[in-house]
Amino acid sequence: MKDNREKRDSDKIPKKTLGRNTYKTIWRWHLYAGVLFAPLLLLLAVTGSVYLFKSEIESVLYQEYYQVDPQKEKLAVSEQLEEVKRLYPEAIVTKYRPGEDNERSSEVTISTNEESLTLFIDPYTGKSVGELNNEDRIMDKIEEIHGELMAGTLGDRMVELAACWAIVLLVTGFFLWFPKKPKGMGGVLFPRLKKGGKILRRDLHAVPAFWVSGGLLFLILTGLPWSGLWGANFQAITTNTGEGYPPSVWIGEAPVSGVETQDIAEVPWAAETLDVPISSLQGLVPQTLDQVVKIAEQTGIYPTYSIIIPQEPEGVYTLSVFPPKAQDEATIHIDQYSGAVLADYRYDNYGIIGKVVAWGITLHKGTQFGLANQLASLIICLGVILTAISGVYLWWKRKPKKGMGGPTAPALFKTKMFLWLMIGLGILFPLVGLSILVVWLFDWLIIQRIPVVKRWFNV
Repeated sequence: MKDNREKRDSDKIPKKTLGRNTYKTIWRWHLYAGVLFAPLLLLLAVTGSVYLFKSEIESVLYQEYYQVDPQKEKLAVSEQLEEVKRLYPEAIVTKYRPGEDNERSSEVTISTNEESLTLFIDPYTGKSVGELNNEDRIMDKIEEIHGELMAGTLGDRMVELAACWAIVLLVTGFFLWFPKKPKGMGGVLFPRLKKGGKILRRDLHAVPAFWVSGGLLFLILTGLPWSGLWGANFQAITTNTGEGYPPSVWIGEAPVSGVETQDIAEVPWAAETLDVPISSLQGLVPQTLDQVVKIAEQTGIYPTYSIIIPQEPEGVYTLSVFPPKAQDEATIHIDQYSGAVLADYRYDNYGIIGKVVAWGITLHKGTQFGLANQLASLIICLGVILTAISGVYLWWKRKPKKGMGGPTAPALFKTKMFLWLMIGLGILFPLVGLSILVVWLFDWLIIQRIPVVKRWFNV
C-alpha cells in the first residue's frame, strides 16, 4: 500500500519539479567532482603545457651535450664506445642512439652501480661531451608527474581517475551550461562583463569551459591508452580482436620467447605487446653495433631511433623510434648473431585502432603538426587551467561559512536519467564506476546517518 501511495504521489509531482530535481542533482555532482578533482586537473594541465615543448626545452638545457662541431667523417660506433669503457670500465651498455644529423652527439646509456647514466659522445672525436643521470632529466620528471604523479601504480590510477571524472565534469557541465531560455549569446559564448561580480564569476568558468571542452575531451581520450588500467584493457581488446599486429610483421618463424616488447624497451603504443623473437644462432659472434647501425639505415628507419642492446644469449637488438609524426613510427627486432631482421612493425602494419591511437598520441604530445599543434594544445591547457581555478573560486565565493554549499537534491538513485548516465560512464570507465560505489556507500553509511555531516553536505 505504501509503495503504491508513494508512486501515486510521485506521479503528481509536476514535470517542472522533476526537471529541477534533475538539474540540482547534476549540479551537485558537478560541484563535488569539480572541487575534488580540480587540483589534479590543474596539475595535469600545467605539466602538459610544459611537456608540449619538451624538444625545445631540452635543446636549451642540454645544448652543450647535444651539439657538436661537424667534421669530415664520424668514427665507428665501436670507437665511440671505447671512451665509455675508459670512463666506466665495469658498466653495462644498454642502449645506443646515433645522432640524427651531423651536429648531434651520439648517446650511450649505461647501467652502473644501480644507476642509469647517459653519456654524450662526439661522434667525430670519440670524446665525451657530458653525462646525465637519467633520474635527473627534468622533462622526464615532468612526464612522470603528468603520467603517475611520481607515485607509481597508485599515481597512475589517480591520474586515470581524474581523467575519467573530467569526462563526467564535461557531460554535467554541458548540461548546466546549455542555455534553457537564450537571451543572446552573453554567458553562452562570451562572458557578460557588466552584469555584476556574481554573473561574471559564473561566466568566467562556464564560457571558457565550453570553448575548451572539445579539446579537453580529445586530450583525455588520447591520453587514456597510456593509463595502467583502462589503457591495458583497451590494448588487450585491440590485440585480441585482430586489430593488433598482423602475420606480415614476422619475417620467418613466429617468436617463442613469451616476452613482450614493452618489457625490454620503450616502443610505440601499438608495439608494446608485440612478442619478442629469439636469436636462433646462439654461440656465434654477435653483430657489432656498427653492423646494426648499417642494418638500421638500410631499413629506412626515422633517424631519431634508439638501439636497445640484448643482455641475454637469446636476446635481440631492438630498434625503437618515437618520431614527431605517427606515420614514421617503427619497432624492429634484429637477430644479434646473424643480423637478420626478425620483425619489422610500422605504422602501415597497424590496424585501424592502432593508427588512430598513434595519431592521437602524437597530437596529444603536440608533435604531429609542429608549432601549430603545440599552440593549439597549449591553448586547451591554458583554458583548463582557467576553468579549474575559476570553478574553485566560484564555489568558494558562493559557499556558506559552514558546509559545502551544494544544492539540496534527491539521492542519485531517485534521478533516473542521471543514474543511467552514471551507470553508462561507470561501465565505460571502471574506475568511475568503482568511485561512484564508494561515494554511494559514504553517503549511505556516513552522510545520511550523522547529523553534523548531513548538514555540512546540505542533504
